[in-house]
Amino acid sequence: MAAGNDVLLILDQRVERGVARASLTLPLERRLRSRQRALLDDGRAVGVFLARGEALRDGDLLAGPDGLVVVVRAAAETVSEVRCDDPHLLARACYHLGNRHVALQIEHALLRYQHDHVLDEMLRGLGLVPVCVKAPFQPEPGAYGGNAQGDHQAHSHDPVHDAIHGH
Repeated sequence: MAAGNDVLLILDQRVERGVARASLTLPLERRLRSRQRALLDDGRAVGVFLARGEALRDGDLLAGPDGLVVVVRAAAETVSEVRCDDPHLLARACYHLGNRHVALQIEHALLRYQHDHVLDEMLRGLGLVPVCVKAPFQPEPGAYGGNAQGDHQAHSHDPVHDAIHGH
């Protein structure tokens, strides 16, 4: 039971499709936890009970024994954002940030990472202009198994994977 007379809803499975009747907005740190108590965006209390090591990604659908389907949303967080139309310069930025094991959200002409003034200064040295913004943060899951499905048999140097497993 949750506080008061509220019933704690259970979300214990991923589903591939369904009509979401609620949403759960979480920052990256909370999306890396496979078991937790949280509040749906409408204020209802939920318990998330997924297999250990499963990270949540924006757009994932979760369901529970009662049939409720919930969509996961990435919360706006303080991130540094770099916009650049030069793919070579953007690749250089990714290389230098990756060398520091920084989790990166990489999109066309856009990079995002958790705000860090030292990293911002490094990118300024490359000729880029990082801007501190509030935006949803969905870093790359990594090529070595740091995916949202919990497939982590191979050793990883992926920051999201490492945060999940405490490397």
